[in-house]
Amino acid sequence: MLLEKLNWRYATKKMNPEKKVSDDKVEKILEAARLAPTSSGLQPFEIIVVTDPEVRAKIRAVAWDQAQITDGSHLLVFAAWDNYTEDRINTMFDQVNEERGGTNEGWEAYRQKLLTGYVPRDADVNYEHAARQAYIALGMALTAAAFEGVDSTPMEGFEPEKVDDILGLKARGLRSVTLVPLGYRAEGDWLVDLKKVRRAKEDFVSFV
Repeated sequence: MLLEKLNWRYATKKMNPEKKVSDDKVEKILEAARLAPTSSGLQPFEIIVVTDPEVRAKIRAVAWDQAQITDGSHLLVFAAWDNYTEDRINTMFDQVNEERGGTNEGWEAYRQKLLTGYVPRDADVNYEHAARQAYIALGMALTAAAFEGVDSTPMEGFEPEKVDDILGLKARGLRSVTLVPLGYRAEGDWLVDLKKVRRAKEDFVSFV
């Protein structure tokens, strides 16, 4: 079933602006992204759901004029932490302790390892690490969308700093990583009936 859905999905180029994705399906897609694994469980990113037409129009203008941004039902913006800070790391560790009802020596030692290893690093190094974690969640979101029969298009073709300005991300300590319009494919999309092409398994997977 899942593989059938993954074969069904493609990076939709033309979306039907009249068809909206239900709140229930959007919530399932977001929850799949929230449940994604991340390094040390830090979840160093956020997802901004943009539905406001004016805001999406502004983003489209700095994203190679890609129509899916405004024609789709929802626009997901994956935005990573701009840096690892002591407060951010401690907040996540404290949450784990609270929800699991205690702590232990090994866990606290690991906290200190991250604080001494991550916090002093260059901010750009930390951002790039956080962005890679966001991509894990991106994959989960795309898979969940396919499972729900929702079309999606992952995008890197945009000007991140301008998207950050539009959404006020800098003030929140975030930097945009990738965009994902959600919606439903429209008639006339030139990609819809084309065969999915991937490298052959023997050229893609090796066993040791």
